[in-house]
Amino acid sequence: MNPQPSKPTRKDARDNRDRILAAARTELSAATSASLSAVARTAGVGIGTLYRHFPTREALIMELYRHDLRYLIDLAPELLRTRPPLAALRGWLDEVARYGRLKFGVSEVVHAATGGGTDPMYEPFVRAIAVLLDAGAADGTLKPDVDPEDVLLQLGVLWRIDPARGDAQARAARILELVVDGLRAR
Repeated sequence: MNPQPSKPTRKDARDNRDRILAAARTELSAATSASLSAVARTAGVGIGTLYRHFPTREALIMELYRHDLRYLIDLAPELLRTRPPLAALRGWLDEVARYGRLKFGVSEVVHAATGGGTDPMYEPFVRAIAVLLDAGAADGTLKPDVDPEDVLLQLGVLWRIDPARGDAQARAARILELVVDGLRAR
């Protein structure tokens, strides 16, 4: 039996799934120990509906992880279509920081499920960083030849910032400013 639930095809099932993912994002960002019952309640669905889509807490967390990373990967070229490269990079990093607030609480699950270099989202995420860096290098606002994996390592600090701290958003903004400042061409 396939452990990953197949994508629902009925509109009401897709809507339920989307509401569950949005509720999980909200609940897990607020409290890492959020129960599946709380997620279902916030989504406005029964617990049985939640379990039909996501049979375990880990399945829900991993789908949320994939969903959010896919959004970030797709966002990079979209931002470049509407903003200059440096502004696109900064806007993208702000979204990565927002994602970091969620990942803070679920990183152990994600790490356990994707450990050993088997994460299919890794390379596309690194490529999204490279797209932004290359555009900035091409227009002269960012340093050339920056390794996108080095930038990813720097961003890893974002999921170590406890969102329960009162200054979590301000701290993330300061860290991102340091990252961007280090990437700027002089």
